[in-house]
Amino acid sequence: MLASSAGTKTRVLIVDDSSFMRMAIRGILSKEPSIDIVGTASDGAEGVEKAIALKPDLITMDIEMPRLDGISALKQIMAKAPTKVLMVSTLTNEGARATFEALDAGAIDYIPKNITDSSEAQNVFREELLKKVREATRSRFLRAAPGIGTAATAPRPSMGAATAPRPSGSSKIHGKKISYVGIGASTGGPVALQEVISRIPMNFPYGIVVAIHMPKAFTGPYADRLNAKCSIAVKEAVNGEPVKPGTILIAPGGMHTQLVRGAGGLVVKTAPTSDYPQYVYIPSVDLMIGSMAEASAGAMLGVVLTGMGNDGFKGMQQLKQKGGVTIVQDEATSTIYGMPKACVDGGVADEVLPLGQIGYEIGKFAV
Repeated sequence: MLASSAGTKTRVLIVDDSSFMRMAIRGILSKEPSIDIVGTASDGAEGVEKAIALKPDLITMDIEMPRLDGISALKQIMAKAPTKVLMVSTLTNEGARATFEALDAGAIDYIPKNITDSSEAQNVFREELLKKVREATRSRFLRAAPGIGTAATAPRPSMGAATAPRPSGSSKIHGKKISYVGIGASTGGPVALQEVISRIPMNFPYGIVVAIHMPKAFTGPYADRLNAKCSIAVKEAVNGEPVKPGTILIAPGGMHTQLVRGAGGLVVKTAPTSDYPQYVYIPSVDLMIGSMAEASAGAMLGVVLTGMGNDGFKGMQQLKQKGGVTIVQDEATSTIYGMPKACVDGGVADEVLPLGQIGYEIGKFAV
């Protein structure tokens, strides 16, 4: 069900300078009885005007457009008529960089644009579009929430800042010895992860690995963006790479990442998705955290942030069975409270914390 609330339809505005894309998106969404296409716009300026006039529940927004590009249009919409926006992004490095800028500016998620003459590619786009619209409809609109999207301007923490007294809750997780940290996220995750790691000190003594659901072309630019914005080093992981203290490795998109025991510690092992057909989400958070739990004999912290579905629950379950510790993001600050909720409901969350507190809690393990 894609309705924005019980008994109502999700009202969608389509903004794209390509008549083909407008027709393609309209053709897919108009077949859903719970969606009402309230209008289309051929450039960003028209998109802003129609967003204000039509007050849609959701906007699909192209990035590259004449008169006013998608990011500029998004910023105007967020200032004048805040609305949930899905960016339609090309699968290129340039498209990735623009997408992350849009997410920082308030877009809720993005749809990889990959329509060709191939019927397979068209089916993939259709399924992805419907899934993203469904997620966006269910998501919380957190644009004004404190701590969301502020990582870029947050002060870079020293070790002392990261170990400041926490505002609430207990310190039961900090009695456990860890050697590694594994973090998983999906919808809302790019901005949430930026917020978390901006609070981790640059001399953090444990290696960190992140699995976030992204296409292949996006994880490299995303890692570069985080590396430029945060004090701790961030890079895209490569097969055979050791997990080093004070470095965050982003699992590459389009494939799965495991952690295995090497001579000097944990090592990254990438694998094609065909090797693990049981994992729907790519890269799999379950596989990354579960394999890290096994390879580290439970000497790790598992963290699950915002995201649709339950990816991460089985990995966190394996971690708890090995004696590890876990943190999940709370409902109030999650764009989608699916992945964290699965961990809470399954009894594998040691701490449930607001987004703005999680990075500080990770930093405390350095003491």
